[in-house]
Amino acid sequence: MTGTGGRRERKKAQTRQALNDAALRLFSEKGYDNVGVREVAQAADVALSTLFKHFPTKEALVFDEDADIEAGLVAAVRDRAPGQSVLHALRDHLIATRTKPHGDNPLYAVHVALVESTPALQDYARRMWLRHEGALAAVIAQATGLDADVPTVTGLARFAMEAPDLARTADDPPTAMRALFDLLEHGWADTPAAQTPETHP
Repeated sequence: MTGTGGRRERKKAQTRQALNDAALRLFSEKGYDNVGVREVAQAADVALSTLFKHFPTKEALVFDEDADIEAGLVAAVRDRAPGQSVLHALRDHLIATRTKPHGDNPLYAVHVALVESTPALQDYARRMWLRHEGALAAVIAQATGLDADVPTVTGLARFAMEAPDLARTADDPPTAMRALFDLLEHGWADTPAAQTPETHP
């Protein structure tokens, strides 16, 4: 039974990857708005109904790791090491998963370019990120005993979701991520910038 289940899961993963690869190739070649889901299914050699079992919307074809990203964020808080704070658990998880170089993955640049040039995908990505933010706020609330809608919980969830975008454009993303979380942990008053006399025009 375990062998059968393992083969079934591998087959599902292969189908998802084939659909994701086909979608990315077709969208990049022809433009996102010029490709229908039926064409993606045909290119991956699967039935249209199979495509929708794996990806409920056209936009979701571009974001194959959506569920994994959310599960990872939740697990980082829920399964953190004994004595580790929620803040440090999120910092370490985001450094490990969201600051990796992608130079060895030629499809990464294609994916980024596709999303940045397609308003529908930009909107989907934003809504996807907000869904993750809600799930993260819920698990932070469980871990801290606070309500999920108090500003300290929603603020930390929002900050954690925005930090990767701020860090990824830096020369050293992991160091930038640590600096961002240091700012959250210790406040502006402890930063070098706060020690510099302000100038006024």
